[in-house]
Amino acid sequence: MWWRPWLPACLAWGCVAALCGSRGLCPAPNASHAEPGQCPRRRAAELCAWALSSDSLLDPFPVDVIQENYVRNVRNCIFSVVYPTPFKSRVHLVAVSKEVLENILDLDISVKGSSDFLEFVSGGKVIFGSVPLAHRYGGHQFGSWAGQLGDGRAHLIGVYTNRRGERWELQLKGSGKTPYSRNGDGRAVLRSSVREFLCSEAMHYLGIPTSRAASLVVSDDDVWRDQFYNGNIKKERGAIVLRLAKSWFRIGSLEILAHSGELDLLRRLLDFIIQEHFPSIAMNNSNRYLEFFSTVVSETANLISLWMSVGFAHGVCNTDNFSLLSITIDYGPFGFMDSYDPNFVPNTSDDERRYKIGNQASVGLFNLSKLLQALKPLLDPRQKQLFTELFKTKLGLLGEKENDNYLIAFLLKIMEDTKADFTMTFRELSEITADQLKELHIPEEFWALQDLGKHKLFSEWVTMYLLRLKSNNNDSDAKRRTRMASSAPRAGFTTPLSEAGGCRESRVLPAPPSLGQASESQLFILREIQTSKKNDQGQSSSLQIGLMDQATGTSVPLDFVDWNLLLFLTSL
Repeated sequence: MWWRPWLPACLAWGCVAALCGSRGLCPAPNASHAEPGQCPRRRAAELCAWALSSDSLLDPFPVDVIQENYVRNVRNCIFSVVYPTPFKSRVHLVAVSKEVLENILDLDISVKGSSDFLEFVSGGKVIFGSVPLAHRYGGHQFGSWAGQLGDGRAHLIGVYTNRRGERWELQLKGSGKTPYSRNGDGRAVLRSSVREFLCSEAMHYLGIPTSRAASLVVSDDDVWRDQFYNGNIKKERGAIVLRLAKSWFRIGSLEILAHSGELDLLRRLLDFIIQEHFPSIAMNNSNRYLEFFSTVVSETANLISLWMSVGFAHGVCNTDNFSLLSITIDYGPFGFMDSYDPNFVPNTSDDERRYKIGNQASVGLFNLSKLLQALKPLLDPRQKQLFTELFKTKLGLLGEKENDNYLIAFLLKIMEDTKADFTMTFRELSEITADQLKELHIPEEFWALQDLGKHKLFSEWVTMYLLRLKSNNNDSDAKRRTRMASSAPRAGFTTPLSEAGGCRESRVLPAPPSLGQASESQLFILREIQTSKKNDQGQSSSLQIGLMDQATGTSVPLDFVDWNLLLFLTSL
């Protein structure tokens, strides 16, 4: 059986744990509640009084049948069993998070001084009850399907349930090669590891959902990196971060199964994720996958808006870096915007500026569309039709025609290629007349449609669209435009103040928890401005959202955020 090669190590750790227990220590904090007469659960001062488990991840799914650790294409599993590769040189503990150790992992801070702890967080020892795993997933990288990706330098070393009943998955990053390492060396360097440790904890204290960091170790092993992707390779020191999340499953976890046609495993994984992490969704609900998608859409929109509220640019918003629990994960070439610049790109390898800070909402929509694509094989025809109906309404289409799905997909592809504004594209389609479209005479004020018009296939789509509109029964162009306008709002959170009639009232929202007075001047908070009504008839007002520097009190509007898009996503 697959676990036999690792059984001796697990038994050895079991013996050590038993010896520790004989010295009078309390049972492992991960154990069930103590019976009357037993000592109450408390923070463990030694690792031998503490336990992890991998059963909740191993029991529901098949595991990679190949036990050897070499790079390969893996199929029909969620995880591969693979042990971390310890550093060859001396290892130093650089940092720990006292809060994570004590409040999440139920470990006393004194444990950081033990050799067992140092070996554990550097990949040299495995805790009793756990089996190290590397997760198989795929993803769209910079807009294109990249195939199999997976944990190429990370090991999921166990699941811990703390005294509050919270379930946390522990992962070492930089801990050696796995079957998913591709051309990588399986290592992380001190420079990037320090950034992940600090930023993940900072994001937590800013009130933004994120993975957490427990510890950081550095070695004297040489790791070679081209930091700026300019051919200048330099020697750096290898490091490992112990990081935690409620789950490490991401959009790419589902994508790889859909792309590989492993639909039974896709359904099993999705049901597991829903049951484990989405308790509000009933497992006997036939629409549970739609509810799951709707929830992820809403929470992802909220996460991106929180990013924008502090000027955070993730840097690599690929589908394999977008959590299904809508938390910030995989801190790589991220950055914080110092001065207002919607084109800010922290990633020096992003030559096309795809992941600039002003494009994060649109990229979120792209990633969510890929999630929907992965879910579609599990939806019944009625459920699939629901999404078609949403876009048919936005395009003013009545009845059903064979090519409706193609017409919608054609438009979305043109919008993707031209980076057209999502909200205003549909609003302007509701305002432009059929005659103007037929002549391709697009007035200057229809700037979103002018962007679409730059695409070489736009005229072909217009011809198809107008032909489809003619098939609407008992319809007119005026009725069509009125109907479309009801599902395509014009004014949203990005409406300029000059258009909305000036500022009537403003208020500062509560600031997120800061990391201390020294850094407070560097933090930004949301500024919400309620604009006045456009006229006496009571047309709808709008909101202007901006960033305000707490130190200076100055603010700039977040015009680069498509807030209407975020609102649309939450309504799906």
